[in-house]
Amino acid sequence: MIDIKVPAVGESISEVTLLKWVKPDGAYVERDEVIAELESEKATFEVNAEKAGILKTEAKEGDTITIGSVLATIDEQAAKPADTAVVAPSANEKPEEKGAPAASKPVEEAKAAGKGKIEVKVPVVGESISEVTLLKWAKSNGDLVRRDEVIAELESEKATFELNAEEAGQLATSVKEGDTIKIGDVIAVIDTDIAVPAEQAAAPQKTTVAEAKPAAQPAATHASDVKATPVAAAIIADKKIDPATITASGTAGRIVKGDVLAALANPGKKAFDGQELFTRNVRTQKMTNLRKTISRRLVESKNTTAMLTTFNEVDMTRIMEARKAYKDKFKETHGVGLGFMSFFAKACAIALSEWPAVNANLDGDELVYHDYADISIAVSTPRGLTVPVIRNVESLSMADIEKKVIELANKARDNKLSMEELQGGTFTITNGGVFGSLMSTPIINLPQAAILGMHKIQERAMVINGQVVIKPMMYVALSYDHRIIDGRESVSFLVRVKELLESPELLLLGKDPVKTLLEL
Repeated sequence: MIDIKVPAVGESISEVTLLKWVKPDGAYVERDEVIAELESEKATFEVNAEKAGILKTEAKEGDTITIGSVLATIDEQAAKPADTAVVAPSANEKPEEKGAPAASKPVEEAKAAGKGKIEVKVPVVGESISEVTLLKWAKSNGDLVRRDEVIAELESEKATFELNAEEAGQLATSVKEGDTIKIGDVIAVIDTDIAVPAEQAAAPQKTTVAEAKPAAQPAATHASDVKATPVAAAIIADKKIDPATITASGTAGRIVKGDVLAALANPGKKAFDGQELFTRNVRTQKMTNLRKTISRRLVESKNTTAMLTTFNEVDMTRIMEARKAYKDKFKETHGVGLGFMSFFAKACAIALSEWPAVNANLDGDELVYHDYADISIAVSTPRGLTVPVIRNVESLSMADIEKKVIELANKARDNKLSMEELQGGTFTITNGGVFGSLMSTPIINLPQAAILGMHKIQERAMVINGQVVIKPMMYVALSYDHRIIDGRESVSFLVRVKELLESPELLLLGKDPVKTLLEL
């Protein structure tokens, strides 16, 4: 007899609630099969069977149970009932075969032999995730699919991922696009008795939903596919504008910001997802899991932190000069352009090492400090805001940072980010300047303690040495949790970032100004 105990789910969590039994009392369960769903104060998670056998439940649904308590027992000596081992009969099976003994055709043997029907279930994608949304079927109901071929695209509250066919055969779908489904639910069945023709084994079918309508997603949904300036491309992606409705006035037919704004202001043009402007139409759209998570976390951040924002401004002259002087050589050497984000990421990594409280987070009654800078970069996508993480920025070169920014931005745009790439950041940078924001107060990305907001570069009149000169200036904002970071630390951190950005050679050299002077 094996005891199934409530597992430890966090240092500060002492009890959980039994939401439901996935398997009833007395049922035969397979090893690693989900038997119950529990809920802690922070997340919902599943409990799996440690051994195969007969389940004996010890708690009721709705009970509050302490960590380590016995939830159920499994009699591993009990024989497997015959009816649970019968492979689901296929269309080719004879009627008398449907009652065949279980031991003659177990599920694993059926898979190996290519016989029977294989259930396609929603896989476990994270401890705290209990449901996902079916975004689209890559294969239609009735299609023949190859083994390991992508058949569906799912979205959890944190990321989008693909589901592959475990075996080759004919697909029978059981849920619709847009449906919300639980982890472990069956969303389709693959009949492996129906063989895939040899000519289809080497190449995907050309009758799938995704391939039958290649024009369903306009080029405007991907900023990199639009021949436009970065600001114009960002607005096009954000507003979902068809670039065909925009008259380009830039060099070589390039769309500029003014062209996009003119298209938005021009009645009669179909700009918003094919809808005519100046109508009285009302449309409703179900919130995605990602959008729900963003909403919940933003409200949680505002309600649970003592958030305060401090501002400063950066003279971008030196950075702009450095980019102009070295951008061609930089790209020739490293294969990537020299952008603004690498300067800001490197400056923040240095400042975080000098002001560790800004790089900390609160865990119960303890402050957790990090001796590394894992910086989250906010990326806007058509489905919502994502914040992939660049690890150990303090150890990366400017070229390494630029390459990582491009890699993560492309993955975010194509919904290919993994769970690991979205978790574990210690500090966040967000750039509202790409959309034209002059100043803002960014919201802290929990459980982090601070976030830096970049903004639009604007030429302004500045008084320097008694003279009024025009300088390209950027407002920077640091929102921080005042429970962790004091005013002195927050202001000093932002001033240090300003100093490093206004002397970019220090970033490129990776040296402190005092050390640099001593070495000269």
